[in-house]
Amino acid sequence: MRDAAPVPAGQGPGGLPDCPVELISPVRAALRGLPRNTSRIAAAVSGGADSAMLALAAAHAARGLGLDLFLFHVHHGLQAQADDWAAHVRALGALLGVPVLQARVRVPDDTGKGIEAAARQARYEALGGLARQCGVADVLLAHHQDDQAETVLLRLLRGAGLQGMAAMAAQTERDGVRYLRPWLAVPRAAIRAAAAGFAQAQGWQPVEDPTNTDARYTRAAVRTQLKPALDARWPAWQAIVARHARHMAEAAQVLAEVAQADLVALGFSSADASFSLLAWRDLSPARQLQVLRHWLAGLDLPMPSDARLAELARQLRQLHAMGHDRQLRWEHAGRVVGCVRERVVISLSPRV
Repeated sequence: MRDAAPVPAGQGPGGLPDCPVELISPVRAALRGLPRNTSRIAAAVSGGADSAMLALAAAHAARGLGLDLFLFHVHHGLQAQADDWAAHVRALGALLGVPVLQARVRVPDDTGKGIEAAARQARYEALGGLARQCGVADVLLAHHQDDQAETVLLRLLRGAGLQGMAAMAAQTERDGVRYLRPWLAVPRAAIRAAAAGFAQAQGWQPVEDPTNTDARYTRAAVRTQLKPALDARWPAWQAIVARHARHMAEAAQVLAEVAQADLVALGFSSADASFSLLAWRDLSPARQLQVLRHWLAGLDLPMPSDARLAELARQLRQLHAMGHDRQLRWEHAGRVVGCVRERVVISLSPRV
């Protein structure tokens, strides 16, 4: 990151359109937290109001910090207007003087996880490819406080655990790319007000994705059916729920630290990812389950359902003295959990 004088809030260096300080400041703070050798960043832009304003705020912050900025656009091909949206993003890039890179993806409809999850997976894969293509390690995303609150509600209704209730993190890493969400404390209303002013001043109108208000999609159902009732009864509910997510993230971090300490105390071996069954039995039932979750997560395995994890714990508790421990065989995600000489082990399934 090159040394440069900070840009006064809301002013446009190099002819950039004005942008409110409340949008620029969180982006600038996130970028200042990157490694000093960072020279280029990117912002994911769909063409909607939120991501367009992120592009504008990022352009201000990047120029003030001496960073090169790229705009990444993923063409899903799911809407008839997708080609127009791509052209719209290119026009925004030209307006801001920022290069735009585009990736086309095919969203499979046979994953069994739903079109929303499939599109999200395809989008992250495409963003990762674009980042590698132009040597970018950090990509800004436009998720905001309202998105965070909706995510908490969705995960609550799906029965997510403590980690899931922490919702979206301000910084995550996926396939070697850091994703930054600087606006998790910024309300949608502030972003949309800025977008309206930008459109009036510059003549560039954000696109509207019809799926955002189509109640057939889960998130849109929360937004169109549940949100109005919450707005009427609890006007500040988004900020309250987002604060809840931050508290859950802190609690999840504490639990992860306890689980890691427990795993070390169980004589965890990094050579074969095994640990002592006898020491595991001495933990309380809640800590037994937590250390199993932590162990599986450390092996990059998907988390089993509560019922499946409880079954593994039940089998481990029922194992008897040495010589009988080979009775255990718990299969999950192409792996088999077993017990050898009173150590819990995991190996590839013969069918893999």
